[in-house]
Amino acid sequence: MDLYAALKLAHLIGAAILFGTGLGIAFFMLWAHRTGEVAAIAVTARGVVVADFLFTATAIIAQPLTGVALAFETGTDLGTSWIVASLILYGVAGLCWLPVVWLQIRMRNLANKAAASGTTLDDAYQTCFRKWFWLGWPAFLSVVAIFGLMITKPDLW
Repeated sequence: MDLYAALKLAHLIGAAILFGTGLGIAFFMLWAHRTGEVAAIAVTARGVVVADFLFTATAIIAQPLTGVALAFETGTDLGTSWIVASLILYGVAGLCWLPVVWLQIRMRNLANKAAASGTTLDDAYQTCFRKWFWLGWPAFLSVVAIFGLMITKPDLW
């Protein structure tokens, strides 16, 4: 396998991990939340926080590194419009992800506390969940748009 193929493979795997983990985290957290079962929410939230740090954070670091390496390997200018647009969307996703991580940790802690004390989830949890849910949409849509840009490589300007 040549360098280009290895870089492209790494970049695609990173993109799949980033997208798949994000979608999986959202699905399982929403699924647990909909049950209303505090213990299930607590267990799920613990797993979500771990998965986000193990997989999402790793992919977030790898993606720009492999992307820049691919651009250099192919001689593509980093100022190419589709790359600039991808980086802007990547920034949008990242700006959504940072508070999402904090919210997931907060929800995990609130759910653990409620499960340990045998109480229901309070308004603080519900507020965190709503913010988490709505911040996920622009991040998700940004990643989908980045996939489209990576595939089509349009000349935007």
